[in-house]
Amino acid sequence: MTAVQFIQNQVNTAPKNIENTLKLLAEDCTIPFISRYRKDQTGNLDEVVVEQIAKLNSNYEAILKRKETILKSVLEQNALTPEFRQKIEQSFDLQELEDFYLPYKKKKKTSADVARENGLEPLAKIIMAQGNDDVDFISTRFLNKNVKNEDEALQGARDIIAEWVNENIYVRKQLRRLYHKTAQIEAKVSKSKKDDEAAQKFSQYFDWSESLTKAPPHRLLAMLRAESEGFVKLKVESDPEEAFHLVREIIIKKNNDTTPHIEQAIEDSLKRLLAPAISNEALQEAKAKADANSIQVFATNLSQLLLAPPLGEKRILAIDPGYRSGCKIVCLDEKGDLLYNETIYPHAPQNETGIAMKKIKSMVNAYKIDAIAIGNGTASRETEFFIKKIAFDKPVQVFVVSEAGASVYSASKIAREEFPSYDVTVRGSVSIGRRLSDPLAELVKIDPKAIGVGQYQHDVDQGKLKGELDTVVVRCVNSVGVNINTASKHLLSYVSGIGEKLAENIIQYRSENGPFEDRKQLKKVPRLGDKAFQQGAAFVRIANGKNPLDNSAVHPEAYPIVEKMAKDLKLSVHDLIANKEKTKLIAPEKYITPEIGLLGLKDIIRELEKPGLDPRKSAKVFEFDSNVRTMSDLKTGMVLPGIVNNITNFGCFVDIGLKESGLVHISQLRAGFVSDVNEVVKLHEHVQVKVTEVDESRKRIQLSMIL
Repeated sequence: MTAVQFIQNQVNTAPKNIENTLKLLAEDCTIPFISRYRKDQTGNLDEVVVEQIAKLNSNYEAILKRKETILKSVLEQNALTPEFRQKIEQSFDLQELEDFYLPYKKKKKTSADVARENGLEPLAKIIMAQGNDDVDFISTRFLNKNVKNEDEALQGARDIIAEWVNENIYVRKQLRRLYHKTAQIEAKVSKSKKDDEAAQKFSQYFDWSESLTKAPPHRLLAMLRAESEGFVKLKVESDPEEAFHLVREIIIKKNNDTTPHIEQAIEDSLKRLLAPAISNEALQEAKAKADANSIQVFATNLSQLLLAPPLGEKRILAIDPGYRSGCKIVCLDEKGDLLYNETIYPHAPQNETGIAMKKIKSMVNAYKIDAIAIGNGTASRETEFFIKKIAFDKPVQVFVVSEAGASVYSASKIAREEFPSYDVTVRGSVSIGRRLSDPLAELVKIDPKAIGVGQYQHDVDQGKLKGELDTVVVRCVNSVGVNINTASKHLLSYVSGIGEKLAENIIQYRSENGPFEDRKQLKKVPRLGDKAFQQGAAFVRIANGKNPLDNSAVHPEAYPIVEKMAKDLKLSVHDLIANKEKTKLIAPEKYITPEIGLLGLKDIIRELEKPGLDPRKSAKVFEFDSNVRTMSDLKTGMVLPGIVNNITNFGCFVDIGLKESGLVHISQLRAGFVSDVNEVVKLHEHVQVKVTEVDESRKRIQLSMIL
């Protein structure tokens, strides 16, 4: 089976599209570049499918590598037969390959190995032949100094048979099917931890049982966490009697004197070898699916967060609110550079409200502030009310901004490099302000796991989680595009084909030579060669540059085509851009080249109509209910405005202006069945919710969107 055939089994597209995609990947083309600028070669495959092809190709290569290792190991044991080689070469299922390899795997000395050393394998073969032999009599032939009597001989033969049953590929496949259909996962509390205060959050799993395959991902991960912390013990099993009968039917062909011995061997094999192995496999498979599901939830949330509406290039006053320690204030210019910082104390215990109001008003006037960003942590609502009492001399928009991860950023190496002379409180406030201006540019500096938009992110496969989240960041950055003259090193490092080192070189070149005037200048950046230019140039933007196309998503390789389009219409390129009447007159078929086909040309024309259009919407001011300041203000039946601030498989969390977010369970999102929360709500969406339950002691709020 070729890589293309392997991938086509799981991706619904023509073999030629897969072949071309693999060729582009082998040429070190990036996924954003392939999906955006090589549509004619890939048959218009989007980023998700190109990523899937890349992953499946890696899986294919891993299988080939594993086959090679298995064949080499069996050859070294002088056990490689043509039949075994054929089985390995024809299989492309990792689980099946491991089943084939199981008898040859190096393992600790087993009771079956001892029995073989004692010459009992022929006796095991006689029993397994299931002939009409007198097994008790025949066993006397195998007595020796290590095998004292018939019982020992028969036990040794049964040990060997138990191992054969365990290594039977068909038996293992059928047992896997049984476990997939019927396996139950059971959780029992560890008696020594039952009264542990930390264990109480897992109390529902102190005596719990459910179908393994039907257990929701969040519940399975919760049980696994409870087990890892020592609060419960987990067990996965199917009905032992059903498993025994299934294996017996496969192994036993006749009923005679050999039958009781084979049945004993089957029972032993199930108890000691098969059941532990298959139940562990079933749990690991369920865990892998739960991981994949949770990682996907996290990735979807992260994508929505990164692509949240930006306010744009405005002068912002940002506040990290607090009580005793005061509110940390920073003033930022249109580029997000720090102009001024101050601390005010409008709340208890100082209550310097009048002084604080004067200072805020003075800063707004002095630094020509357009908007105020307030972090949504401690004292957020009180600070918002305080700000809204100030009579500004001009309209100033007030936003409440999520500060999740701001403390992580403020203590990071990145923040120290950006603001070596300021402490963590100032850095955190700057991060809050910049998030309002451009969430994407600021959040790429923070480890996605610290942003708090996932579920059980510390319990899933960390390598897969990091890989998926990095992919999401790359996808978001390249879908928006990056202003090369204002972007930070960290934002530039996610641009297609650039990476960390080239991003540093770009920043260095920019600081030494001033702003980039056109994309061609990128080639002057040290170590930025033709390949990096090809992959990355179209994803950077140069506003007010020499060539108007440099502020669009048109790739430099297509500039001659656009110039010809403009010439044919008797226009300059500048006059063609954003001229819908004229772009409608372009017949793309006239401009097809060996490199750029019809799909690519249609993209170019669409881009010329709206060059450099930011796919994100603009930020909007949101007003919480001013009558709700603490949980005690909540009453059942209240309908309140809120913002979705986290999405999970079991529902979404909504910020209603309190420190504690409320949960809208999936069953309360809308009338009727909902299979996917993301079908109903998106992160940062403004919603109306009804309070259904308030538990102040546990700090829990239940909400409903069915009004």
